[in-house]
Amino acid sequence: MSCILHFIGSLLQILSLILLLPVIAVVFYWGKYGDGPATLAAFLVPAAVSLSVGLFLRKVFKRSSLDLAGSMIMCTLAWFAVSAVGALSFVIALRSGYLNALFEATSGFTTTGITVYAGLDDMPRSILFWRALMQWLGGVGILSFFLMMVFGGGGVHHIYGAESHKIGSTRPKPGLFNTLRILWGIYLGFTLLTGLALFLERMPLFDALCHALTAISTGGFSPHDSSIAFYRLSGHPNYRLIEYTLIFAMTLGSINFLVHYRVLTGNFRALWDNIEIRYWWRLIVAFTVVIILERLYKTGALGCLFSRSTALSAGEFENIFRNTLFQVISILTTTGFGTKDIGSDFFGAAARQMFLLMMVIGGCAGSTSGGFKVLRVAVLNKLMLRELFRSRVSARASTALIIDKKQVPDDQVHGIATLLFAWIVLLVIGGGITALFTDYGALRSVSGMFSALGNIGPCYIPTQDMGLLHPVVKITYIFGMIAGRLEILPVLLLFNFKAWR
Repeated sequence: MSCILHFIGSLLQILSLILLLPVIAVVFYWGKYGDGPATLAAFLVPAAVSLSVGLFLRKVFKRSSLDLAGSMIMCTLAWFAVSAVGALSFVIALRSGYLNALFEATSGFTTTGITVYAGLDDMPRSILFWRALMQWLGGVGILSFFLMMVFGGGGVHHIYGAESHKIGSTRPKPGLFNTLRILWGIYLGFTLLTGLALFLERMPLFDALCHALTAISTGGFSPHDSSIAFYRLSGHPNYRLIEYTLIFAMTLGSINFLVHYRVLTGNFRALWDNIEIRYWWRLIVAFTVVIILERLYKTGALGCLFSRSTALSAGEFENIFRNTLFQVISILTTTGFGTKDIGSDFFGAAARQMFLLMMVIGGCAGSTSGGFKVLRVAVLNKLMLRELFRSRVSARASTALIIDKKQVPDDQVHGIATLLFAWIVLLVIGGGITALFTDYGALRSVSGMFSALGNIGPCYIPTQDMGLLHPVVKITYIFGMIAGRLEILPVLLLFNFKAWR
């Protein structure tokens, strides 16, 4: 326990420096949008608290090596600690209740994107920047950033493994520091390119920065209440191009960064040569086509595709295609941007059910996306096909589970099955708690936990109702967001008292 608190102290010291970055926005927008003495205090006070607590923990508790169980506990406590301190900015600047502030901070750092605040368009720009920065830091991982800053010491590989996705994968280069340097270099590069593209498309510089930070991190916080639809509703001349740019950025964030590294080093086969990336492209195409067909059928335009009728113009079809693709990418990547409310009449009943499935699947392993991960879905699908084969041939047939020409170890298959079971249990518990403390029906109740556990913003609970949820429901979702970001097991380990020894 002493070592765990020492590491958390170091992390809080780094957080105190990060909290000074929004002060730049405070100074730049001083006297505008509500930025001024209150917002300055909103970052200086938490920075002082974070630094003081961090120094105290580092001085009182000694550093030593951590085993895997200790690393998982430290990882979970670190995410709670960072969210708890980050929430103070919302309390001071917005005069918010602490539970709402903690909910918002947790949603930010875990890149979930659920918000309990309205009036974003008139909110202080420093607070909006802080929301975006939280998601960007959480995209690749708070602790991975921490390890890159203070690399060294025993147990760092366990710490990195406790936070990253629990699926075996190859590193770009030998050595943990080299891996972190490459991942953060690619991440920063994609963020800058996205921000530049949005700015060149005449998005205001501040908006371009915020959306770049939250698109690549697949977070979804926007500085506008209407999210990306703001540009269409306000008559922005390039709103279509902006949406396509964000579709591309979200897709980049949802792909394994090892694939990006291979492509950037000249190996373009990486975009198709492994099972996960092939499943990923197929899922995007399949969901998009099915939802478009349902939309065309619902509007009576499906017959136009098979006749000479001109009832459906090219512009109308492009609008349906763009809105559908944007929503599919937004939800499948667990970003949470949306040009339409997923519970609105724009999408049919079948589409709304598929959106829930997409929330569970999520993006690729080794990406910034949440969810169960495409690779695990591929493994379970292969496992099902193997069992069908054995049933057809012989139950005694010895058939190894092969993925990308490599045998999948039994313990990894068991781990995937365990995680799936944990997902289902938490979804049921979270949905039950929501139904118990609200008047929502089964679909809305379970969709809230889908959103929290999958680290994605949209759900069937209206945005304006999020801040009014019962405190027990909010606490449940806070727990669910961190559990989903850390893939459940590290959080559950908190309740195993033997692991604390």
